[in-house]
Amino acid sequence: MLTATQYIAPLMANFNPSYSRNSTVQYLDNGTVFVVQWDQVYLQGKEDMGSFTFQAALHSSGRIVFGYKEIPVPVLQISASQHPVKAGLSDAFMVLNPSPDVPESRRRTIFEYHRVELDTSRICSLSAVEFTPLPTCLQHQSCETCVGSGLTFNCSWCHVLQ
Repeated sequence: MLTATQYIAPLMANFNPSYSRNSTVQYLDNGTVFVVQWDQVYLQGKEDMGSFTFQAALHSSGRIVFGYKEIPVPVLQISASQHPVKAGLSDAFMVLNPSPDVPESRRRTIFEYHRVELDTSRICSLSAVEFTPLPTCLQHQSCETCVGSGLTFNCSWCHVLQ
């Protein structure tokens, strides 16, 4: 369940990378950007729709770019009956709580705290989406620079932990 709520997905669907010898999922990390590319992948059982080519680029600055080279059909036409169809970002965390019924077991609770969903009707060939991170207090080196930065939340600078 955590993978259903914690993802970076340029396009999540029921893809079958093993359908064609030309289908690949590759990655590159040069220390500044980490890129994952789905190249000529087909939807399971819907191979006649054509192949999809897209990528996600995660920059060390926090910027994320989704690039869509080949989207052969409108994303809204992709069936979600076998697998969710979505695009965007989501983050969550899991807490293990003791189960009152069985003392030795733990109950998992997943808390989703942030999600950005893309309008899948706008995903098409030769398009891109860029996510730019908002500034936070973590980028500052002192309470003074945090307070003087103009951020719209209260500074909670910790002098001990920096």
